[in-house]
Amino acid sequence: MTLHLGNGHTVDSKNVVAVMDIEKASTSKITREYLASAGKAGRVITCSYELPKSFVVSLDSDLTERVYILGIAAETVRKRIRDINNIR
Repeated sequence: MTLHLGNGHTVDSKNVVAVMDIEKASTSKITREYLASAGKAGRVITCSYELPKSFVVSLDSDLTERVYILGIAAETVRKRIRDINNIR
């Protein structure tokens, strides 16, 4: 099922690898390096003009990772995924 991320960006909820709180995750050096590397490779997509609150890592149809920066909380995204996939 399709997960709407904002600003016209959608992904298949089955292809979501990670949903992370950007503030908590960016305290890790490894995560900061990962995000920087993804940005340099052109794999980061900003889905909101608001203050970033979370990011989603997803695989495209060709198994390329994409990082979507969102202006909504990670828990909200997780709830949407659970609702889409009927997970309780």
